[in-house]
Amino acid sequence: MKVERSEVERAHAIYTKGNLAIYDWWVLGLSNAWVWHCPTDRLLDLYRSHLTPNHLEVGVGTGYFPAKTMPGSHSRLALLDINRNCLEKASKRLAAFRPEVHQANVLEPLNLRGTRFDSIAVNYVLHCLPGRLDQKAPTVFDHLIPLLEEDGVIFGATLLGQDIQRPLLARLMMALYNRKGVFSNTQDSLGGLMEALSARFRTFNVEVRGCVVIFWGKGLRGAFRTPRSPL
Repeated sequence: MKVERSEVERAHAIYTKGNLAIYDWWVLGLSNAWVWHCPTDRLLDLYRSHLTPNHLEVGVGTGYFPAKTMPGSHSRLALLDINRNCLEKASKRLAAFRPEVHQANVLEPLNLRGTRFDSIAVNYVLHCLPGRLDQKAPTVFDHLIPLLEEDGVIFGATLLGQDIQRPLLARLMMALYNRKGVFSNTQDSLGGLMEALSARFRTFNVEVRGCVVIFWGKGLRGAFRTPRSPL
């Protein structure tokens, strides 16, 4: 999958320091409950079910979800995002965990050294990435799988542009965000995500909640198991 750099830059340009200051209030407070109809508490439940003490957070936002669910300060936590403002905000919030910080584009091959992770979260990331879900989800998963233990879990949530009932306000907000390049999900379908998960993981699950599909995949299929690289 080839994506122009300008498309990626346009997608994450909204995450300025000023916008991040109101992110939790606007996205996790108002938008989730009243626009997307997927309460933030449901996403916290997803983290509580699948986050491990050896965790990689991809697309870190403000660090809200790991801050609420990491099991202890002894845990290993890594943060990966293309946006420096997000990394700075999240790393300060999560300073007690002494997080590893990686600035990288998940649509490109990743080079993170160290032991693999038992859990990787890709939460509210896919709908912001350029391209169709049946193209970008496989690309993202294939770049993350070499960082995941064979019995590890990848989980997250994304906003769909197809296969769901969208209230008027949700349709208007999605149209605006897609027009500005913040979202790229007009052709994102549930089937595209399910195909990417079923091809790579022995067990997986998807749940549609409002405009959001919540997902997880666990246990790599044989074709996707990769040799361990040197530390």
